Amino acid sequence: MNRPLYWLTALLALLLPWVAHAQQRGLEIDIVGGNAAALPIVIVPMPYQGSGAAPETDVAAVVRADLERSGQFRALPAAGLAERPTRGEEINYATWRALNQDYIVVGRVLDGGEGAYRVEYELFDVAKQQRLLGFALTARASALRDLAHQISDAIYEKITGVRGAFFTRIAYVTAVGTGRATRYALMVADSDGYNPQTVVRSSEPLLSPAWSPDGRRLAYVSFEGGNSSIYLQEIATGKRELIARFRGINGAPAFSPDGRRLALTLSRSGNPEIYVMDLGSRALTQITNHFAIDTEPTWSADGSTIYFTSDRGGRPQIYKAPASGGAATRVTFQGSYNASADLSPDGRKLAVAQGAGNTYRIAVMDSSLGSPRWDTLSPGSLDESPSFAPNGMMLLYAAREGRRGVLYAVSADGRVRQRLVLAEGDVREPAWGPFRQPR
Repeated sequence: MNRPLYWLTALLALLLPWVAHAQQRGLEIDIVGGNAAALPIVIVPMPYQGSGAAPETDVAAVVRADLERSGQFRALPAAGLAERPTRGEEINYATWRALNQDYIVVGRVLDGGEGAYRVEYELFDVAKQQRLLGFALTARASALRDLAHQISDAIYEKITGVRGAFFTRIAYVTAVGTGRATRYALMVADSDGYNPQTVVRSSEPLLSPAWSPDGRRLAYVSFEGGNSSIYLQEIATGKRELIARFRGINGAPAFSPDGRRLALTLSRSGNPEIYVMDLGSRALTQITNHFAIDTEPTWSADGSTIYFTSDRGGRPQIYKAPASGGAATRVTFQGSYNASADLSPDGRKLAVAQGAGNTYRIAVMDSSLGSPRWDTLSPGSLDESPSFAPNGMMLLYAAREGRRGVLYAVSADGRVRQRLVLAEGDVREPAWGPFRQPR
């Protein structure tokens, strides 16, 4: 979400080490890891059985890709399926037991009238020969991918007991060009990289996108005019408002869970400190007051505590303080460098960019069993900006591969990674958005 402390010098100097040579395009996904313990499931292709034109979106293919991306499922390839039932009564369970499948999803697409499509689908437990889910949903052609993600969410939750996060969006920043000719864009896309939408373009760097809890707005840092400023922008309308343009650093915005406050880093008094702004009154409350650098705030789920990066101990580490102000306490002790914290929605895990020498990787501290346990989730050398999915089951982070910036999504246990990359461009600054409500 927010850039780690080792980028602060670049922030102050208005420099970003990005190189890109392509027009902005949608993200492409390349799965680079797998989970041998994933649940076997078959998503049978859902044929169109209407009288009009068939939809361009392959609903079953989207569902299959979603479930595989989660790392919790291993989907049987659609090609070469000997049987293709579309309803529960057509399922020959012996066939799927012989193929060691635990679950099967069947369905079909019908003409929904007035330019819409009706998708009927069912989920069955193969061993029990039991129907677990069955719904009929209607959507226009332009919304069929959204509908498919909602089907994926329902299947995921029914089997795992955890709410799915496929019908969500991600934000990220792209860069095109080199040197002074570089052009930046803040983008929003579906969680699988499809349907990219430009929120704002700029000839100056854009940093630290942060989602509002309702998913309608983004806060971000812009260097237009030569100085850092924080803006709030409505995604649907493009309407934006200036939130902070004080002397010095204006950076690292983070919405409170109720959306009424914004934590941010300001150096208006000469030193970078954490502040909280009431978005209604614009009143500022200073949270930290220390000669060290305090930056990169993030909120606890209940809004009572702010976690942040500080080098007050000599090296960057994660600290926490009451959101109303008060004494700060240190949170991380393993390693000489921990920055860019993001909390899992249940508050049990803390993701950071952890440094050792010139290597920075994504690590997660799990305190759910008492004593903190650390797991390194990324294999790169310059990984940063971890951002949890709203269900806490995956993280998005930025990585450097050669001279290019790419994104990775990794399962919270580190067993599955997917690479999200522009075809020839540069992408950074990821932020995973909140749950969305079906339209």
